[in-house]
Amino acid sequence: MCGIVGYIGRRDVAPLLLEGLQRLEYRGYDSAGVVITGKSGELRTVKAKGRVRELEGRIPKRFAGTTGIAHTRWATHGAPSDHNAHPHLDGDNKVAIVHNGIIDNASELRAKLSADGVTFASETDTEVLAHLIGRAQAETLEEKVREALRSVEGTYGLAVLHRDFADRIVVARNGSPVVLGIGEKEMFVASDVAALVAHTRQVVTLQDGEMATLKADDFRTYTTEGSLTTATPTTVEWEAESYDMGGHDTYMHKEISEQAEAVDRVLRGRIDDRFSTVHLGGLNLEPGEARRVRRIKILGCGTSYHAGQIGAGLIEELARIPADAEPASEFRYRNPVVDPDTLYVAVSQSGETYDVLAAVQELKRKGARVLGVVNVVGSAIAREADGGTYVHAGPEVCVVSTKCFTNTVVAFALLALHLGRIRDLSVADGKRIIEGLRRLPGQIDEILKTEPEIKALARRYADAKSMLFIGRVRGYPVAREASLKLKEVSYIHAEAYPASELKHGPLALIDPSMPTVAIVPDDDLLEKNRAALEEIKARSGRILAVAHQPQEKADDTIVVPKNENELDPILMGIPLQLFAYHTALALGRDIDKPRNLAKSVTVE
Repeated sequence: MCGIVGYIGRRDVAPLLLEGLQRLEYRGYDSAGVVITGKSGELRTVKAKGRVRELEGRIPKRFAGTTGIAHTRWATHGAPSDHNAHPHLDGDNKVAIVHNGIIDNASELRAKLSADGVTFASETDTEVLAHLIGRAQAETLEEKVREALRSVEGTYGLAVLHRDFADRIVVARNGSPVVLGIGEKEMFVASDVAALVAHTRQVVTLQDGEMATLKADDFRTYTTEGSLTTATPTTVEWEAESYDMGGHDTYMHKEISEQAEAVDRVLRGRIDDRFSTVHLGGLNLEPGEARRVRRIKILGCGTSYHAGQIGAGLIEELARIPADAEPASEFRYRNPVVDPDTLYVAVSQSGETYDVLAAVQELKRKGARVLGVVNVVGSAIAREADGGTYVHAGPEVCVVSTKCFTNTVVAFALLALHLGRIRDLSVADGKRIIEGLRRLPGQIDEILKTEPEIKALARRYADAKSMLFIGRVRGYPVAREASLKLKEVSYIHAEAYPASELKHGPLALIDPSMPTVAIVPDDDLLEKNRAALEEIKARSGRILAVAHQPQEKADDTIVVPKNENELDPILMGIPLQLFAYHTALALGRDIDKPRNLAKSVTVE
């Protein structure tokens, strides 16, 4: 959610920090700020509510230094404002801190500090940390930070400067990402590798309970208890160009257009034609163990949850294992029964989604086996899980997920095929699914070529104040995800229902002013879905169908290529991504940075 950037070295720091903040804008934020260590050791701070460009406009011409930290904030404690923006300083202006996460006991700590005479300049939980570090009696900055963190309950990814220790930046992680960038006589820190790859591809990802000290010519890592840890830099897979728009007007459009290539990437090297199955070596799940699995529970949030719903259907159809998906944010609070015969699958684009990570940690504590389906290599969920698979979608910058959703569903199709062939899926069916998977990239390209027609439809429906999305069985999760996309990016109210539930309440909403988007695959439920369209037309409702052939009862139909029945949901969601995009474009929305949303939700 919030973004952290830091640098220590020889270069002028302010332009580097601003560039890093701009690369993190996609995460979602409402204010930004920067602090540098001046030539005489003083801390110089500039903050601004709004976008990074507004912060840049406030930075004075004489703002020189070679060490600094910066931040984009997504409000949790206190409304968006200049004084609530990070960095935050202690009362003596010796300590500056930027912080991602939430301090759960901030109110209690704030009350104690106020009783001791501390005056607060903001409403944030982060400022509490600045004062705790400033008042710590320890001799080194590392010990001051460690002393302060012993009082804290909650999550944090933080970076700290201190006027008396101008040769270093101290950082710490607990539940919120912190990545070190290793350069030549210069060091970087960020909450996301996107802020680093323009300058170095050698990174170290801190683990929870770990801290680091960065100096211009070296770094060291250690636990919050003070024990040294071993940190070996790894090479980031993606280069800086992967985070550029590549000639598109928005990241969302770029990422939608990349889906054929992305799907080809997730399939590459995994198909085994000899045995009509796939290789997923990272699962760490032996065939005998896979056969003993009696149930699969998939956990995710938002788009990942919807991908998990489609994945559960694929697993039940192909592997004949009972499977269902649940929001991770609900699962971890209902004291679930953890069955030793259940395989749990955690889904997250970033691999850092806090609700999913917390569910994984709770499951591990109870002895469950957990697989991860994530996009970011080396992320927290990837490290915590017993095994899993990467979806290889590539960097996804737009807040709303498109190509990562598609690749995640394809990854579930691979998992379902793998489990199915271990169990009861025939060679013929395995071959059929593999042929369908291989057709996907070409069929996605076919869909993308219909963008002009979808754009015209989006403009036709953009005046709607509300839309209903319907589908049955395989089509229902597609409807849910399409509904979410429209809400996220266009701000049109939308909701999804199983088409079979229309007569049990939602038909009361149908009138000419509320269009229905219907998912109508050419499968064994085709006539049932057409009956739902009849019900809507009988009540003068407008219908936009997504189908494999034109639908007589629909006002408009987006025709998509037919694949295998089990794989059709992968294709039927893609035109509705374009529909949401062009609806938002027609309404003048900020497509890559929808209001109130963040890309990587690392707090509850």
